[in-house]
Amino acid sequence: MNDALYEQIVARRPKPYDMAVRILVILVIVAVAIFGMPLIGFFSFFIAVIIAMIAYYFIFPRLNVEYEYSLLNHDMQIDVIYNKAKRKSKLGIDIQAAEIIAPKGSPRLNSFKAEKVYDFTSGDPSAKAYAVFIPIDQTNTCVYIEPDSKMIDHMQQWMGSKMYKD
Repeated sequence: MNDALYEQIVARRPKPYDMAVRILVILVIVAVAIFGMPLIGFFSFFIAVIIAMIAYYFIFPRLNVEYEYSLLNHDMQIDVIYNKAKRKSKLGIDIQAAEIIAPKGSPRLNSFKAEKVYDFTSGDPSAKAYAVFIPIDQTNTCVYIEPDSKMIDHMQQWMGSKMYKD
């Protein structure tokens, strides 16, 4: 078998509100511990610890995100990795079913309109992101990815004239 497998990890840049969320959660924990003391006594510290544990396991890991693109021949699997520990499969597509793959902002994309948009890029404006227009569940969908040159070459083998590098 001549299967071509390529994997790439793209780290998402922290969004502007990530630090605000972290500070807000910490302030809520401190406020519950301090202001709850006159109302419910020592039990307020117990509640603050529970809130801290919930934040540690459910909120803070969602603020550190990486995307993994796995390309096996023409099947692309996109997974999200939270806090470098927890993996969740987000999307699986057959790139041969794509209508077009072109750089984000390319004039070739002007005739395509997406009903749904998935953004699996780093969020870095200087990085070269690609738009994949593909029908998913009978919905015109645009998937933004940030492949490196080697992944682009692998995709070019399967896409042919529907892949543009501009």
